[in-house]
Amino acid sequence: MVDGLAKAGMIDRMQSNEKTIEIGSANPVKIQSALSGFEVMFPEVKFIAKGVAVASGVSDQPMSCSETLLGATNRARELRSQSAADYVVGIEGGIEVIDNELFAGAWIVVIDSDGKVARGRSASFALPPQVKEMVDAGIELGDANDKMFKERNSKQAGGAVGSLTTGVITRQSLYEHAMALALIPFQQPSLFDGPAIGSKRTD
Repeated sequence: MVDGLAKAGMIDRMQSNEKTIEIGSANPVKIQSALSGFEVMFPEVKFIAKGVAVASGVSDQPMSCSETLLGATNRARELRSQSAADYVVGIEGGIEVIDNELFAGAWIVVIDSDGKVARGRSASFALPPQVKEMVDAGIELGDANDKMFKERNSKQAGGAVGSLTTGVITRQSLYEHAMALALIPFQQPSLFDGPAIGSKRTD
């Protein structure tokens, strides 16, 4: 009976062109940015998104581009191993030092139900020397940002980029653009060898 109901639900979703997304985080900013990215790239499809807390497998504060990408990849793979969603998303924010200056950015990894993987990276931005000093002392970027700007839990709001740009760019809008970039291989399947989101399967 349960299998029958599940199958009926799947048929209903296919007929209504509805797709499910799971994001490897309970952070509302990551969940909404992922959903918004899918919606802007595929406005004809209805998406339902939810967050699921999974481990990144990297340090709480990724300190390089490669570690940040690994964190996003680990989140997506772990979620894919346990999820029946059409798409799973791993988002990881991180920092890296370039010429003794600290920069922040994020990687996004998307895996569909067939195992196709796509990646996108956000723009990066410089962090103030005072923030670098706190990070060098072992303080996570979100906490360092809260201390500097006298905010609370900014990583679930505008983030460091929101504080530094006075809201012109927020953590969510930064991630939304990266999400859209990660979805290019799904939007342009003829260039990347895969079915388009919302297209009907022929097998």
